[in-house]
Amino acid sequence: MKGLPLEGIQIVDLTAAMSGSYCTQLLADFGASVLKIEPPGTGDMLRDFGPPFVKGESYYFLLNNRNKRSMTLNLQTEKGKEVFYKLASTADIVVENYRPSVKRKLKIDYDDLKKKNPRLIYVSISGFGQTGPYENRAGFDPIAQGMSGIMSITGWNHTGPVRVGVAIGDSVAGIFASYGILLALIEREKSGEGQRVETSLLEGLVALLGFQAAKFFGTNERPEPQGNDHAMMSPYGTFKTRNGYMNIAAGNQGMWERLAKALGLEHLIQDKRFLTVADRVANRPELTKLLEAKLVEKTSKEWETILDHAGVANGPILYIDEVFQDPQVLHQQMLLEMDHPTVGKMKTLGFPVKMGRTPGQLKLPPPLKGQHTEEVLKELGYNPQEIEAMGKEGAI
Repeated sequence: MKGLPLEGIQIVDLTAAMSGSYCTQLLADFGASVLKIEPPGTGDMLRDFGPPFVKGESYYFLLNNRNKRSMTLNLQTEKGKEVFYKLASTADIVVENYRPSVKRKLKIDYDDLKKKNPRLIYVSISGFGQTGPYENRAGFDPIAQGMSGIMSITGWNHTGPVRVGVAIGDSVAGIFASYGILLALIEREKSGEGQRVETSLLEGLVALLGFQAAKFFGTNERPEPQGNDHAMMSPYGTFKTRNGYMNIAAGNQGMWERLAKALGLEHLIQDKRFLTVADRVANRPELTKLLEAKLVEKTSKEWETILDHAGVANGPILYIDEVFQDPQVLHQQMLLEMDHPTVGKMKTLGFPVKMGRTPGQLKLPPPLKGQHTEEVLKELGYNPQEIEAMGKEGAI
């Protein structure tokens, strides 16, 4: 991918499922050359996640694996391990999400590889971390959401704990892993040496606790779920209108006063119950009742126009199909299309980071399982007879 920031960076991706795949896709979008290693036969488990399947392809896999090549390799065979060592010896980065005990048994841990390649950056993504009492526990997104505290503050008291509706733990782990990779690449320019980079779903989600952690640290009281209301701001949440709901976020005193005036409720500004943020939080139910008595007089769209004019943060609550019709989402090119060898024309998500000179690019469609195995082996110097023998041995 000529001219992109990560052009020339070679990544060997040993991961399965989402977090690692998302990490390496973020880097591949900006020029890194990513080789996805999949076990023969089964391939990445994400290929089986569905429905939906389109012409036999899991759309979950498709959304996390563009701009990569794929080869199949059995790391439990000596020949498969030999091929992997060759790849790792010249790679800049290896990304993996094996349990610590498994990779040590396979002899593919950082300590095994750094002797062959001192500049190697070795990235481990796990459920809970590489050491400690949970190091060998299986970790999937909902497990980490529950153990991080995220679920305990999502929903309402009457609903019980609620999982965030996307695999946020996987996504955040992938983002933090890519962040760690970029830090390690910068440091390597100074030292000339690679290093371990580790993150986990649990650590990523705990790092997102934000103001809920602040509330606990400041009071030593357990935060309770607030539904759609902000625990430390008011009015700041979801409000009923004539035809549905909308979000309003009066994020400071000035915005609160502009909101009250826009609703024709100027008298509330001097109401002792609502003078300060703390007052409005303490008296949230009464304030919400007064606001919604006005908001139900107009539609969400009408209020959106009024509040935009007043300079009050607000927005509609869109369904997924509406998101991909929204003019701002389309303007920001968050819906893209590319051609896939099996699926044909496929929709994919756009690049959330925009760069002026070196923007992300769609170069390769998500690969078929093992699509590039022979191509990669030839690049490593194996002849057709050796490649055929590897197939018979079950190494590829």
